[in-house]
Amino acid sequence: MKLYIAEKPSLGRAVADALPKPHRKADGCIYVANGDVVSWCIGHLLTQVDPEVYDPAFKQWKFEHLPIIPDKWKLKSVAQTSKQLSILKKLIKQADQLVHVGDPDREGQLLVDEVIHFSGVKGVKLKQVQRCLINDLTVNAVKRSIQQLRSNQDFIPLSTSALARTRADWLYGLNLTRTYTLLAQKSGYQGVISVGRVQTPLLGLVARRDKEIEEFVSKPFYEVLAHCQTDNLAESTFTAKWQPSEACAAYQDSDGRVIVKALAENVAARITNQPAQVKSFTNKNKKQIAPLPYNLSGLQIDAAKRFSYSAQQVLDAAQALYEKHKLITYPRSDSRYLPRNHHQQAQYVVQAIANNEPAMQKAVTDANLSIKGRAWNDSRVDAHHAIIPTDTKKLSSSLDIVSKNIYQLIARQYLSQFYDDYCYAECFAEIEINQGLFISKAKSKQSDGWKILFPQKETESFLPNLKKGQILHCQKGEVVDKNTQAPTHFSDATLLAAMSNIARFVQDPELRKVLKETDGLGTEATRAGIIELLFKRQFLQRVGKTIQATEVGRKLIESLPDNLTLPDMTALWEMQLDAISQKEQSYQGFVFPLQEQLQNIITRAISDGPQALVNLPASPKGFKKPFRKRKTTNTKGGFKKK
Repeated sequence: MKLYIAEKPSLGRAVADALPKPHRKADGCIYVANGDVVSWCIGHLLTQVDPEVYDPAFKQWKFEHLPIIPDKWKLKSVAQTSKQLSILKKLIKQADQLVHVGDPDREGQLLVDEVIHFSGVKGVKLKQVQRCLINDLTVNAVKRSIQQLRSNQDFIPLSTSALARTRADWLYGLNLTRTYTLLAQKSGYQGVISVGRVQTPLLGLVARRDKEIEEFVSKPFYEVLAHCQTDNLAESTFTAKWQPSEACAAYQDSDGRVIVKALAENVAARITNQPAQVKSFTNKNKKQIAPLPYNLSGLQIDAAKRFSYSAQQVLDAAQALYEKHKLITYPRSDSRYLPRNHHQQAQYVVQAIANNEPAMQKAVTDANLSIKGRAWNDSRVDAHHAIIPTDTKKLSSSLDIVSKNIYQLIARQYLSQFYDDYCYAECFAEIEINQGLFISKAKSKQSDGWKILFPQKETESFLPNLKKGQILHCQKGEVVDKNTQAPTHFSDATLLAAMSNIARFVQDPELRKVLKETDGLGTEATRAGIIELLFKRQFLQRVGKTIQATEVGRKLIESLPDNLTLPDMTALWEMQLDAISQKEQSYQGFVFPLQEQLQNIITRAISDGPQALVNLPASPKGFKKPFRKRKTTNTKGGFKKK
């Protein structure tokens, strides 16, 4: 008997639908016609044992217990789902062949692997476990996935990466939360100082931005524009902007802006009614290829910009479109590419889009399905691919408004892959006027291409066709008064963008060099939950369409050492975890240095004493006091004192 173990009931039912009928539904599983069985987890069926099980003293939060580091990691069943775990263990024992059908990501891999190992599977049976990767819950797509099973051994590095992340997060969160809560208590604070590997640096990003805006002082600066013409015709007039030379450095700020108005006025006067000469001129035809299909962060960012949806709203809607409606593929994806053979399904997918979204029928008709661009790239696809529509036909008018809007975004992004490039002309001129250098740029559309699907007003500028050495006339110089602008508060879109590309917020220049553009804070699947957690703990608040830190959140960041509130360490973690999944780093090489680092942080915090936390306001409403049983899912337990 072959046993398919899905991550959740909905995925299990989708697998069963693709297997021979008739089916017989039983408690926690489905028997199919050929004798095979489909069963499922209900999320994580296993969790860590409570610390006090191994040492009753750990029920009390005390400095002398820290750091608590597992000696032998163990798991126990989750009380609410223990019955399903018992069903799975019995079926696993009966099965001749196991098929792992966890979600195609790091967490999904670990979730089912934990159950298999907890059930005592070893030896040949363990090595023969197969992996089924499902990105699309439609029957035909699931059938294709079942026909393309891989060895689960191929995914050991991915599971190891998830295990390392889970254990490291537990070590970091539990120990540092206890450390700083105990310190805060000495200063009279009655709440829990929750410290997390991702949540704390994320709060730090927001708190620092808020502080920067509060302390910002706007300062004036000046630009000089030259109004030039090639002849006496009005349509031949254009403007060029002055580029200060090195000799002007004393009159500029650190960003190169001129801050002395007299200098700008002098330049404007010197170029008025003067001849000008073209030093260089380029006129190039350029192309812009269509944006890649969405990963989850890309979808959340665009939905936030267009509809002001929160990250959690988008994730919830996308999950429903995937599981309930089967209208899109797996939504928690970090990939923006598609397997090359998926191109064969394009005709069925676009037909479904035309059926589901009548407003897009013309877009489907105009699509050129022979185009096979950069999105189809096998080398950039592993466990899962980009989020795209499925070939399921169901009118979007039957969806709630959020789901309908999310479906439209995904469908439009997919259709853009079958449109020509956006073409435009770009001109650039260098003009010399009275020994000063001025530049002028212009951009004009030649053909819409894929941008026809994203209607928006294009800003075009004019620059006549010039020639090197050509003599022009500068009618007048103009001084433009400007003021420096404060940075803006984070919004849903910009905060997600910051989490997705954390390198620009990393302080360590050496670390910034090695981080990739895609290295982020958290993962595609966890970012929405982390943001919501900070709202729930009253560390973040919404002010209009912006996201700002609360007073408690800001004081918390001010109270913690910089290395805990900056994204440097967690960005490095994510890079190392990715390296583990690529077999470029070992589990021990990641976890053991972390344990040593943890000891140093705690020792330093205790030696510094509670004085850094005296300014914390009273605990927010709803906070739980410490010294209670703590349950943390997704990790393993068993502890020793250090």
